[in-house]
Amino acid sequence: MIRSFLSRRTTWPARVPDPDAPPPWPLLWREAGALLRALGGRVRPLPPEPNPDSEHPPVMVLPGFLSGDWATKALRRDLRRAGFRCYAWGLGFNRGATPDMIDRIDTRVQWIIDRTGHAPALVGWSLGGIYAREYAKHHPGKVARVVTLGSPFSGSRRANRAWRLYHLIARHPVDNPPLDFHPAPRPAMPTFALWSKHDGVVAVNSARGFAHESDRRIEVDCGHMGFAYAPTSVAAIVKALTEAVAPPA
Repeated sequence: MIRSFLSRRTTWPARVPDPDAPPPWPLLWREAGALLRALGGRVRPLPPEPNPDSEHPPVMVLPGFLSGDWATKALRRDLRRAGFRCYAWGLGFNRGATPDMIDRIDTRVQWIIDRTGHAPALVGWSLGGIYAREYAKHHPGKVARVVTLGSPFSGSRRANRAWRLYHLIARHPVDNPPLDFHPAPRPAMPTFALWSKHDGVVAVNSARGFAHESDRRIEVDCGHMGFAYAPTSVAAIVKALTEAVAPPA
């Protein structure tokens, strides 16, 4: 009887993981080395634009928080080598959402359309992916498809290791930006969400989202910084930019 009582006293309910918890700290420390490798990619020159008759749509790459076109240079170089006409976002340092962000992106997208004659695909890294999804909802006729790279578009906007820094730099809470963001609903065009269980910045559930929030959810083997240069990520991006997607029923 005593043994049975003690057994009941020492039986604890299983702990249920918090789906909105940020990634474990050890994963964040691993991102430091990946950041150095990503920075190394900025010093190499970009190859020339592919032939304007390329069968692929042009691509615009949107950088993550506290980065700019220098951080996506390696990715744009790899995409050009894969045959894409690839362009930077050209809007400077990404310090967070601003009231005119959608209009500023639209100016750049229109420049690409005027130059190439085609609506671009938007590839957004982290916060850049949230911009891409939101812009695509405002201007669906100007976007061929959307690919997000470790972007925290689903669930809590604090399911990441960067939200406190975002508050400090952007001067507004991550869950109360100065424009009306609704990043979780899927845009009308083909939409792909790349995510990684090794991401040390954004929680898996936030970057992967629910099945109805994207056409494809693609797991890649890299950290958060690696989305912009890791071979597995680049290969997944190329596949997302070329894969045929049936229109929704």
